[in-house]
Amino acid sequence: MLGRQCVRDAGAMDSWAGIATLEWWANRSTCLGTFGARATIRVTAADWMSAAVLDPPLSDDDREVFGLLMDLDPVFTLRFEEGSTLLVNVVDGHEEGLALTAYEAEAGQRVGSRQVWQ
Repeated sequence: MLGRQCVRDAGAMDSWAGIATLEWWANRSTCLGTFGARATIRVTAADWMSAAVLDPPLSDDDREVFGLLMDLDPVFTLRFEEGSTLLVNVVDGHEEGLALTAYEAEAGQRVGSRQVWQ
């Protein structure tokens, strides 16, 4: 498929690179921001690492919206081309791109935008 690259070593997937979307959901029915991204995921011995670059680059207005959503709650939904999703914490490294880590909710904690809707 276009935009996707898997690297395999001895039958195990070591990395994935492709097009994805970062989405910021206020609740189950309201998405307040959708941002295109080129993402890379690499598997290490006991964990995985991921990075992304917003693509296309954001306009000044979109950069302001992205910054506001990051300030409210840096938990985004990473949506892959085939439709699967993963909740991720996003850290903006500015020129270095974005660092993504798997989001793990604490017991009883709301997922995403929890500071706004509690």
